[in-house]
Amino acid sequence: MTAADTVLVLNAGSSSLKYQLLHPGSGERVATGIVERIGSDDASARHEQGGRTRESEGGIADHRDALHTALDLFAAAGTDLRSADLLAVGHRVVHGGRRFSDPVLIDDDVVTAIDELSSLAPLHNPVNLAGVQAMREILPDVPQVAVFDTAFFHDLPAHAATYAIDDEIARRHDIRRYGFHGTSHEYVSGVAAEFLDRPASALNLIVLHLGNGASASAVRAGRAVDTSMGLTPLEGLVMGTRSGDLDPAIVAYLERVADMDIDAVDRMLNSGSGLKGLCGDNDFRTITARIDEGDERARLAYDVYIHRLRRYIGAYMIDLGRVDAIVFTAGVGENATTVRADALAGMDGFGIAVDPDANAVRSHDARRISPDDSSVAVLVVPTDEELAIARKAAELVDGS
Repeated sequence: MTAADTVLVLNAGSSSLKYQLLHPGSGERVATGIVERIGSDDASARHEQGGRTRESEGGIADHRDALHTALDLFAAAGTDLRSADLLAVGHRVVHGGRRFSDPVLIDDDVVTAIDELSSLAPLHNPVNLAGVQAMREILPDVPQVAVFDTAFFHDLPAHAATYAIDDEIARRHDIRRYGFHGTSHEYVSGVAAEFLDRPASALNLIVLHLGNGASASAVRAGRAVDTSMGLTPLEGLVMGTRSGDLDPAIVAYLERVADMDIDAVDRMLNSGSGLKGLCGDNDFRTITARIDEGDERARLAYDVYIHRLRRYIGAYMIDLGRVDAIVFTAGVGENATTVRADALAGMDGFGIAVDPDANAVRSHDARRISPDDSSVAVLVVPTDEELAIARKAAELVDGS
């Protein structure tokens, strides 16, 4: 096999490494895989290629070992990436700060900059960088491209990006709303425009990326004008394990009355809050089943989630002035029919409605779930961040 027109996309997490090898033009997947529990003796890898699944188990010390494991699985499937002529390797990097507004070819200066930005994303940038550094060693002659989650929101209007805190402190410490899931929001906005057969420059969209992490954005003429996540991915919507918006005084209050230090509060807000904190579960399938059984905690968690979501939809309707489409995406947005229906219930007066039959249809394709005669289209658009990263990497390398 020749790999000259393929891009390897890497998404390094704290203890995992997801990857895909794909053709950026057609979107065809050559292979997909994941290495999990990196750093433990019971690590495992799963690789799918050519209709066959290959697995590997055993100790994987770090992300460099994880990449070697993935490349060994590629070789076992007949694709030796160590000698293949890859077009590029595309890396998902969570935080680009003020510096990065577009994908960049990775060199030593970019590596240093990503490392320096780790103070803004301590859970994400260091592991993203581990994948970058390992792949630069393993495939030193293949162009490496960083695609930043924050890039789509880099040019938010000042009034949307600025926090009302001491200006000098904010400037000194780079405190502003950066936004996240930008690759998904940008990709889905483009697909929505194609689906509606209208130029992105003529559309106002509300995009709802609802997964375990969740974010909303207001997109005018193809550019983001507001987003729910902020300095970190904690702000905004209620999420699987994150609180979303809350009174910041809660942090100091818990330090005083609950004897919780700042690290304990941070862990609670990021890992023990949201749906999980409210009812003990963060899987919508489980929560829905519990609601059907009359579980009041699950019902309250769901209601809080929907209430926060509707608040952002309403706010962005005002921000945009005119809304042409509301777009649901990501795991919950693409699959939870009740969330879509309840999030938009009672909005007929604004030209927003969900057709129950269309909403019930399961599909991997972009689709409309609102009545044909409603003035605001409601769409479900499956996201594809890996394809978006591959295309951005290919475009940058081809144009360099």
